[in-house]
Amino acid sequence: MKTLEQIMALKLLKIHAIKLQPANPFTWASGWKSPIYCDNRKTLSYPVVRSFIKVELARIIMERFDSVTSIAGVATGAIAQGALVADLLNLPFVYVRSAPKDHGLENLIEGDLKPGAKVVVIEDLISTAKSSLKAVDAIRAAGCDVIGMVAIFNYGFPVAEAAIRDAKVDFVSLSNYDTVLDEALRIDYIDQADIRTLQQWRHNPETWGR
Repeated sequence: MKTLEQIMALKLLKIHAIKLQPANPFTWASGWKSPIYCDNRKTLSYPVVRSFIKVELARIIMERFDSVTSIAGVATGAIAQGALVADLLNLPFVYVRSAPKDHGLENLIEGDLKPGAKVVVIEDLISTAKSSLKAVDAIRAAGCDVIGMVAIFNYGFPVAEAAIRDAKVDFVSLSNYDTVLDEALRIDYIDQADIRTLQQWRHNPETWGR
């Protein structure tokens, strides 16, 4: 019987939300060269996958963080999925910008977040976790308690795992990098010869490919 991580990895690969190109790497916005690219916004265009993610995120939240009183999505990738989850759970929803608006009310958090709320943060993916933890800081600064964070996919970078641990955030993801590699190999998306390259990148992404 397949695990949730395996099922999610396969769904992401099949709709090409995750692409693996060891021989023709991508360039991330950060400037990093990468043999993998993940765009979980694609999941919104596939109702079956979209619903699967919504239900599984909601299930994890109710099993692990059942004292939750509000859902927060991290802009922009997790806004839609966060709203879907909040709707399913009948909970208030807000989203956290990467920076305050430069006009109007200059909000960093959009929506009505009550002080004292017990918040679960939703992310589409975790890479370095900088933007995720910036959102956590903003929610805490608003007088709320971040009781957990859930994501669709996690690269598993040691720097991110350490930062999340140091921030004392209870974190769960539906799938992860290692599982994606295992499933990609199983369905012949990649060859065994690609695995070493893909593993080397994950251990040193900042300088890989230069």
